Amino acid sequence: MKKLMTALALVVFATSLRAAYEAKWESIDKRPVPQWWKDAKFGIFIHWGPYAVPAFGNISKDGKFAWDCYAEWYQGFMLKGKKPYLDHHEKFYHNAPYGNFAAEFKAEHFDAADWAKLFKKAGAKYVVLTSKHHDGYALWPSPESPYYNSVAMGSGRDIAGEFCKAMREAGLKRGFYYSMLEYANPLYPGIRDGNPSPFALTPEEWNKRVNLPQLKELAEIYEADIIWPDGEWDYHSSRHCSEEYLAWLYNESKVKDTVVVNDRWGKDCRGRHGGHYTTEYVLEGGDKSGDGAEHPWEECRGIGNSFGYSRFETPKDYMSRERCVETLVNCVSRGGNLLLNVGPTADGRIPAIMQDRLLAIGRWLDVNGEAIYASSSWKKAPKGLAGIYFTQKGSNLYLISFAAGSKPISFAAGDVKAVTVLGAPSVNVKWSVKDGVLTVTPPAFANGEMPCEFAPVLKISRK
Repeated sequence: MKKLMTALALVVFATSLRAAYEAKWESIDKRPVPQWWKDAKFGIFIHWGPYAVPAFGNISKDGKFAWDCYAEWYQGFMLKGKKPYLDHHEKFYHNAPYGNFAAEFKAEHFDAADWAKLFKKAGAKYVVLTSKHHDGYALWPSPESPYYNSVAMGSGRDIAGEFCKAMREAGLKRGFYYSMLEYANPLYPGIRDGNPSPFALTPEEWNKRVNLPQLKELAEIYEADIIWPDGEWDYHSSRHCSEEYLAWLYNESKVKDTVVVNDRWGKDCRGRHGGHYTTEYVLEGGDKSGDGAEHPWEECRGIGNSFGYSRFETPKDYMSRERCVETLVNCVSRGGNLLLNVGPTADGRIPAIMQDRLLAIGRWLDVNGEAIYASSSWKKAPKGLAGIYFTQKGSNLYLISFAAGSKPISFAAGDVKAVTVLGAPSVNVKWSVKDGVLTVTPPAFANGEMPCEFAPVLKISRK
């Protein structure tokens, strides 16, 4: 009897060690965001699916961002009665069912290895692919989407599998965006077109039958480093069974020790529960919500104004090379990551203008990555210096200047021992310190002499 009791006690003890996290937010929220993600700073988002066939997004006249410009919402905007989308679909597709686009999503020029090479050159450390967007089309042969996936209809390829293999071989962390809702699935409990489906499941039944199995497939079959849900806003996280899934993910899955998740697990979660917090195009309006934030966070946005490819966007709708880099620096200086989106064409090519922007970021990071990767925000950074950002790594500070001219800048920096230019250590920088206040004059470079295309970085070494 004593031996039996000892054996049972060992089983209970071993189980308690395995179940480090309970299926409730107060326990799950104690899990730290893995350090690899906090050090990475820069990731690539990919929105790709049947919506890339029409590739239509409403375009604002002034080129500014607007919420109804998302091309990946093509089906959703039609269901919501958005006139530009309805008119376009009637004129060019004669009101054919949206599902027809899946057969035309052939990905004939998709080469995951080429994508990986590009993202590597861009300086990204992780890549997130839309495994399934709100239209319900899965990029892997999921049993829960048996007829509406990339193997059964369209390309005939396991896109998620090819993607994971290529990113892994390139040394990039990889993960998946996943939509918790499906616009037109008759089993989905939400109402997307004004009419409830007579076949609709309850939210709990939907999540247990579709979402949880698919999310487990992404973690177990593809060993995702990142699980990035979205479309969570219809229901509370308890109805999405999110705590149940995350407890499994953190305690039992193959990726339990290294996986990263976001905060989109229910309409009660953003900025409160999950892993890192997410923002979306918030920097467009000069948003300062990330300033001083202690919790890991990530801004996601496109190079243009849409996530999915919109062939109607023009150069004025895309960020310039310099603005792409400044957006990254802006996020990192506040302590966040940037997840910058590309939208491939239906045949699998990344548009040239997007490649150009990514390669420009990569060239800048080749010279100045020291100021970005594994850095943190400098809590004592001076305010009100337009176009000037600061990061910190150890005792070193980095001043990143997008400002025109080379006027002296003064701020409290402590005991400084040297100021140099990253990529050009031999360049003489004029600086002085008095009572802990550093006055530094960014050097003026002759044409062709700057170590990068724009935004040189001053490294401030402190004792």
